[in-house]
Parts: sequence; C-alpha cells; structure tokens
Amino acid sequence: MGSDTLSIMSTEVHSLDKRRAAIQAMFDEVAPRYDLLNRLLSARQDVSWRRKASEQVDLRADAPVLDLCCGTGDQAVALHKRAFRLLAADFSLPMADLAHSKFAVLGPNRPKAVVADALHLPLAEKIFHAVTVSFGLRNVENLDLSLVEMLRVLKPGGKAVVLEFAVPANVLFRRPYLFYFQRILPRIGRLLSPRGSAYQYLTESVPGFPQRESFIERMEQAGFDRANWRDLSGGIVCLYTGRRPE
Repeated sequence: MGSDTLSIMSTEVHSLDKRRAAIQAMFDEVAPRYDLLNRLLSARQDVSWRRKASEQVDLRADAPVLDLCCGTGDQAVALHKRAFRLLAADFSLPMADLAHSKFAVLGPNRPKAVVADALHLPLAEKIFHAVTVSFGLRNVENLDLSLVEMLRVLKPGGKAVVLEFAVPANVLFRRPYLFYFQRILPRIGRLLSPRGSAYQYLTESVPGFPQRESFIERMEQAGFDRANWRDLSGGIVCLYTGRRPE
C-alpha cells in the first residue's frame, strides 16, 4: 500500500475491540439483517465469492468438511451443492440458529450447525478433509491460534480455503472503492441494521488485517504449506488456500 492509500484511510486500526465478548455481541445483534446487507452492500457478489470458494474444495462427494465462522450458513449452503458431509460452526448462537433454519430445507444430507469458538474447537484432530472460512478470520481475537486450530482438525493433505476482504492493490480502483467502503457502506449499515456500528467496524478492520503475501506468511507460520492467494473482484476480496503437510 502506498502513502496515498494511508492518507485515504482515517481508521484507528489499533483501537478495534476484538475481544470475544465484544465480537460475539456484535454478530448476535446484526444476525437478523445479515443476509440482506451482505447482498445489498456487495451487489450480490458475495454469492459468487462463496461459489468460487466452494469450487476450491476439490474432494469426493461424501468427504467431511468444516465451515468455520459459518455465520448464517451461506458458505455451507454453497458447499452442500457439492454433496460433502458438512459441519458448520459459529460462536454466535443467533447466527448458528439462522444457519440451522436455512439448512432444514436442504434434505437428509443437510449440514449440521453447531455453536463453537474458532480458537478452541471441541473437535478431534485430523478429521476433516477441508476447512473453509468466509469473512470470519478477520474477526477472531487471535488469528494465529485460529489458523493452528484449523490445521489441527485437518487430515494430512487436507485443504484450508479462506475468503477475506482486502484493500485493492490497483491505485486507480483503490481510491473510488475506499470512498464507497469507508463513507457510503457504513451509512447504509446504520440505516438498515440494528447494530449499524458493525459496518463501521467492517471498514476499520479490513485495512489492519494481513493481506495477500502477509496472510500467506501467517498460514505458513501456523504450519500450512502450498499456500497461495488470488484476487477476486478487482482485489476487494482475496481467496486463500493452503494444505496441511502430508
């Protein structure tokens, strides 16, 4: 990021409260309008992003897959179309309840929604062929511990697939995007969500999250190999992958 980017960003990243209780309370409150705002604020691109993430899970149909920080279950629904055996976990009970309701209409092979903390998963080691996280790792209290937990529950050779927001690298696109992201998006969130401050948090948390090569380094430090990334939608989202070593 160049100095021009930093001059646009007026956020105080260091002041963000990422304590478990604060983040949990925030998502508990935004849960009822979460899907509506995701579609509106992304112009429905979130559907395409989640589909692309599911396409990275290159496994047989009945393989066990964990969708972590599942929110209202949209990523798990996209994965369900591939007929995996899915467990979806989130530490917000209202979010997990909404996911459960969404899964109820999917048939006998539907995902199972549980309440679980990404930092302390109540799961055995080496049981999943893949772990996915969509727009969740940016909110955890300890990123490195969550990556270690993801690695722990993966089988050797298992794959992690992570979607996360990013700041576009192209300066010509970056400026208009950041104007929308930091000025317009929070106002829409305040109008439509009972916890509008969550969308101010969104704009403040993205610049401080490790992106692209920096996130790959964190994955490798946690023990992943073959880690890689690619930009989606001009770099406003990154799709990361990595493997647990054989």
